[in-house]
Amino acid sequence: MRIGVLGGTFDPIHIAHLATGEQVRARLELEEVVFVPAGEPWMKAGAPLSPARHRLDMTRLAVAGNPFFRASSVEVDRSGPSYTVDTLEALAGEYGPGVELFFIMGADALADFQRWKSPRRILELAKLAVVSRPGFNPEISPLSAAPGGVVMVETDDLAISATEIRRRVAAGESVRYLVPDRVYRHILDNGLYTP
Repeated sequence: MRIGVLGGTFDPIHIAHLATGEQVRARLELEEVVFVPAGEPWMKAGAPLSPARHRLDMTRLAVAGNPFFRASSVEVDRSGPSYTVDTLEALAGEYGPGVELFFIMGADALADFQRWKSPRRILELAKLAVVSRPGFNPEISPLSAAPGGVVMVETDDLAISATEIRRRVAAGESVRYLVPDRVYRHILDNGLYTP
């Protein structure tokens, strides 16, 4: 079984996240893509974030219409900082033997990969499915020989930013067609991102 894992703060999850998940799923012939909102993202410690439960709820709403997508609460349910290695360990245990995990990440994130907690273990647990990003040409040769290895995946560049979505909501501007309708309704109903 081939499973993609797409993590992020998802504050909020938006159309580009979903499009990336779908394109990687199709190109790598994955049976499922698991969207994992970070509980306490260690790289954004101290940055203002919406409560994890809201980010998980928005993720569930966003993926509900795609039979190949599911949201996981694995990081939200775990206390302390969210580390990819812990998430992959948990998902490998959940799916059991025979699962082939692909951790989906942007080429820009690959530049910091060696700073992550237990990068070698991550590569033992999963292949890195590195999504192209404009202006980033990652050096993958040292990682290619790793047990999991790296696969580059070309996707369409949808220039949508969660930061810009939050700014627009705070300014009273519409974000329709940047986020799924159900996510937009959740944002409005819960007063997220408003001053």
